[in-house]
Amino acid sequence: MGKHFQILKLDATDSTNQYLKDLLRSENPMDYTVVVTERQLKGRGQMGTVWQSEGGKNLTFSVLRRFDALSVKHQFVLNIAVSLAVLDTLTELSIPDVTVKWPNDIMSGSKKICGILIENVLRGEYVGQSIIGIGLNVNQTDFTNFEKASSLKQIVGRNFDLDELLYGVLHRLQHHMERIESKSVKQLLPSYEKLLFRKDKPSTFSDPHGNRFMGFIRMVSPTGKLIIELEDQVLKEFDLKEVTLLY
Repeated sequence: MGKHFQILKLDATDSTNQYLKDLLRSENPMDYTVVVTERQLKGRGQMGTVWQSEGGKNLTFSVLRRFDALSVKHQFVLNIAVSLAVLDTLTELSIPDVTVKWPNDIMSGSKKICGILIENVLRGEYVGQSIIGIGLNVNQTDFTNFEKASSLKQIVGRNFDLDELLYGVLHRLQHHMERIESKSVKQLLPSYEKLLFRKDKPSTFSDPHGNRFMGFIRMVSPTGKLIIELEDQVLKEFDLKEVTLLY
């Protein structure tokens, strides 16, 4: 399976996503080019949160995926495919209670163990390329200042081989990405929704102004928005920037 991936290993880089973006500008990297680093100096999560990672203990990589005909309105299929690829890998390693915290965090119980950052390069109404960044906490056990984070080692008590994990995720990524251009979000949603963190549980959310409100995560819309049931059975759609799940 290795022949499908061109893997570039770096000791350190600001961000593996940025490295791939620069590569796209200067060269013509092949589909499934993978950039993996021991130390990411300026990793950022969704919405600019800074991600701290101890060198050499975690898996930090980005994958370039090229498309011929992936419509922008179906781009959430990528979030689904990537999340399911990571979840499959972790389930196979017997990591307990893995779920996806919409749209891009992977949880074990109530702790975040993986962040995903997908950046799409658009061509008109199509996604030309996608840069898929994955940061998985593997063997790091010190999460001072990040009480909501954990790692595979902290959860199951053993060390993991980073290369093996990388190949595991890439292998499943390829599986979930097969014929992705012909799939609609609607088709893929059922398997994704089953795995939603805090689905159907009373939860507290915050809006961009810091106002808190209660609700239940019910489903995800075909455009990838989170549908929350508010008081009086009102269902409302929220975009990424419009809501944060607190607990």
